[in-house]
Amino acid sequence: MRFKRTRRPRKPKVYRIPVETYVVLLGIAFAFSVAMSMLSKPREVHYLLPHRFTVEDDAFLPSAHALADPAILPGNRVRVLVNGAEIFPAMIAAIKGAQRTVNLESYIFWSGTVASQFRDALADRARHGVQVRLILDSVGSKSRLKDEDVSALRKVGCVVELYHPLRPWNLNQVDNRTHRRILVVDGRVGFTGGAGIGDEWIGNAEAKEHWRDTHVQVEGPVVAELQAAFLENWSEVRGEALLGEDFYPRLESVGESRSQVIHSTSRAPSSATKLLYAVSIASSKKRLFISNSYFLPDKQTSTALVEASRRGVDVKVIVPGEVNDVPATKAGGRSAFGELLRGGVKIFEYQPTMFHPKTMVVDGLFSTIGSTNFDNRSFRRNDEINLTVADPRVGHRMEELFRSDLTHSRPYTYQDYLKRSMKDRVFEWAVLPFRTEL
Repeated sequence: MRFKRTRRPRKPKVYRIPVETYVVLLGIAFAFSVAMSMLSKPREVHYLLPHRFTVEDDAFLPSAHALADPAILPGNRVRVLVNGAEIFPAMIAAIKGAQRTVNLESYIFWSGTVASQFRDALADRARHGVQVRLILDSVGSKSRLKDEDVSALRKVGCVVELYHPLRPWNLNQVDNRTHRRILVVDGRVGFTGGAGIGDEWIGNAEAKEHWRDTHVQVEGPVVAELQAAFLENWSEVRGEALLGEDFYPRLESVGESRSQVIHSTSRAPSSATKLLYAVSIASSKKRLFISNSYFLPDKQTSTALVEASRRGVDVKVIVPGEVNDVPATKAGGRSAFGELLRGGVKIFEYQPTMFHPKTMVVDGLFSTIGSTNFDNRSFRRNDEINLTVADPRVGHRMEELFRSDLTHSRPYTYQDYLKRSMKDRVFEWAVLPFRTEL
């Protein structure tokens, strides 16, 4: 009798993927997602505006604020603050005088001498029962903000939030930063401008390591608009509505400036700040003075500036010189200088230190001061804020500052543009694909 041999069934092969492979694949997927988020181009709105009215005409202010709140608020008092020597003492004095609330939002809060002064002033108010809230951008601040400074604030009751922290589940937010500078005390006095809270702004721009900047202090009805801009971001990160007398007291007329707050965000379909600049350029009749740390005009804006120059407007722009904290932005902006210079626009490079203001004054009558750089990142990706002021006295002060900065600047001519080195040209070409991110 023959017996058949029974074969044992074969076990199916199990293919095991090493854990390291999973980690690498996840890393690649994460990097790809971040790259796609950063390189995706937002939909651009091109404003082609004819020169049909000037800043003196009634149509100007509603047109310039068309994408923001078109109501222009009278009765404000605006004080222009120049460099850390004026900016920080005024802000800290306001904080020390707080009785109910302090709301602070900043792209930059870098640990050091200045940040310690703010930390101590804020902590002291919190110990005395003042509600203190801070929004600090996680990209702009976190790498140079010590944990012990945050802990010291939180320990005494200050509420500190980091805006859009870099986490795998927040990839859709990674390219949206709050670049705003806002301080509102008791809902009655507000500050905004270009300065961050860091030692780079110490002093009066008298050394290469101390930056040149412009800020404003404002009182009057428009302070409520600064408060609303803070609330916009606070409600996003905290889910808390800040309402009532502590935040929105009755604000009486205290001055003669007509002002408005323009707060732009990537969540809006169009850039309120870009429209503000476009209408202002198109409305200029005599003088157009622009100071900006990151000046990267697009094709449409360059055309508008050239058209203003050709109709007889004195168009001058001051940008950083050799001292520049982000060389890529300088290269990205310089690629547009040829067209501007050929069209009669005058460009100057500030020499003593880093030049960081974000201001514009038109015909000595209308000014804007804020956080917005003259680039696509500010127009379309970041949350930004600008204060506009229709007041010839403020305009005169802004023109004085501009002319003072000119004495510390060298002209950048068309011959300079033609003679730039091969290294500079290659760098400009290399950053061109990333211009929307600069």
